[in-house]
Amino acid sequence: MPQGDKSKYTDKQKRQAEHIEEGYEKQGVPDAEAEARAWATVNKQNGGGKKPGGGGRKKKD
Repeated sequence: MPQGDKSKYTDKQKRQAEHIEEGYEKQGVPDAEAEARAWATVNKQNGGGKKPGGGGRKKKD
């Protein structure tokens, strides 16, 4: 995934980041900095974008 690609995030995470970004902008933070802080906050809360399914133990045959 290239840096800055947001395709792996859920719609909820994208909405959260947008809302957080607006809050930073109201505080007078520059646009680029507000966006970076917003995504950092979402990553810290949720651990990043969607995780691939599966995992766990395999069944014995």
